[in-house]
Amino acid sequence: MKDMVVLISGRGSNMQALVEAGLPVAAVISNRADAAGLAYAAGRGIATSVVSHRDYATREAFDAALAQAIDGFRPDLVALAGFMRILTAGFVLRYRGRMLNIHPSLLPAFPGLDTHARALAAGVKLHGCSVHFVTPELDHGPIVMQAAVPVLPRDDEARLAARVLAQEHRIYAQAARWFLDEKLVIESGVVRVKGEPPQQLYAP
Repeated sequence: MKDMVVLISGRGSNMQALVEAGLPVAAVISNRADAAGLAYAAGRGIATSVVSHRDYATREAFDAALAQAIDGFRPDLVALAGFMRILTAGFVLRYRGRMLNIHPSLLPAFPGLDTHARALAAGVKLHGCSVHFVTPELDHGPIVMQAAVPVLPRDDEARLAARVLAQEHRIYAQAARWFLDEKLVIESGVVRVKGEPPQQLYAP
């Protein structure tokens, strides 16, 4: 049976959504011992591990230790779920084609941090989230699925973030399931789903 390892740095709400969707999460690994998501995972009987970035002098050394922890579970998929570390190219290439990330914007718009504030400042009328394969270039890997939400006149950062997060929980589980069911195909940098189900979601 195929399974996955999820990397978190905090409460891990997207990790929780993956678990609650019934996906086979073999382990949850965090770079922070105080990450609230670890307690949730342990409570669900999921193996947990901490690889603290503070224990390593370089990014390369941390990534090597993280890879060792991941490989101990032999996952088919590695899912980043609020994992707040920039990974080295060597690490990313180690898991090329089998590592996904959820990003709170409609990529390629607003890569990086503070996406909701930047969307409001830019005056966009649609915002959302994207699941993508991880590549060495930050937030630029092939896009698996996106969800769009309207930006409403009275939105502030918190309101917009909450609506986007609800969609993150929906599309990440779907994208991970497609991967584990071997339905995803990358052709010339574009992701297709076998059977051609919708790869976008529009939330009112």
